[in-house]
Amino acid sequence: MSDIKFTDSHEWLRLSDDGSATVGITGFAQEQLGDIVFVQLPKVGERFAAGDEAATIESVKAAGEIKIPVSGTVVEVNAALEDEPSRVNDAPLTDGWFFRVKLDDAGELDALMNEVAYQQLVGELA
Repeated sequence: MSDIKFTDSHEWLRLSDDGSATVGITGFAQEQLGDIVFVQLPKVGERFAAGDEAATIESVKAAGEIKIPVSGTVVEVNAALEDEPSRVNDAPLTDGWFFRVKLDDAGELDALMNEVAYQQLVGELA
C-alpha cells in the first residue's frame, strides 16, 4: 500500500503511471459512517482545488463530503457507486473508489501522509 497517500480527513489517493490519481475514503472512514446508502459524484471535466468538496456521501449514520486531496480535473468517476454505494463498505481501497483526477501539481502529494503516518493518526483517534 506504499503507493497510497492519505489525508487527515480520511481520503486516500493512489497515483497512476499516467499522472492521474484515484481517490476514495479509507476503511476507517467507512467504518465510522456505517452502511453507505448514497453517493453523489462530481462531473467529468470538473476542476477542483486541493481540499474542495468533490463528492457527497450519505450513510445510515451521517452525511458528509469527500474532499479532493490535490488540485486537478476529474477524468473519470466510479459510476457503479450510483447503483451500488455499498461497494464503498465492501472494498473502500479498491472497488469503492470515487473518482480519478488529473493532477495540476504533483508537488501537492508531498503534503499528504504515507500509510505509517495515517495509521498513527487513526491510532490516536481510537
